[in-house]
Amino acid sequence: MSKTEKLLQRFLLKPKDFTFEELGKLLKGFGYEEAKTGRASGSRVAFINRKTKSIIRLHRPHPSPELKRYQLDDVEEALRKVEVIK
Repeated sequence: MSKTEKLLQRFLLKPKDFTFEELGKLLKGFGYEEAKTGRASGSRVAFINRKTKSIIRLHRPHPSPELKRYQLDDVEEALRKVEVIK
């Protein structure tokens, strides 16, 4: 089982301690890259998959690195919509 598959299994369990860094690794494994926006973007982040033309936008959590449940739900929905996960 690859690291991406293990991370996906953990992600789908929606643990309370799933971090933004883990999400970045998971999305990178699915072909997404973090968009480098300007200085004024603040905590807002976009992950772009050029192959599927999919964009996932969310706010980088702070001060703690853990994502909220609604963020995990939104990312899962976006990944299922473009059939990255089934």
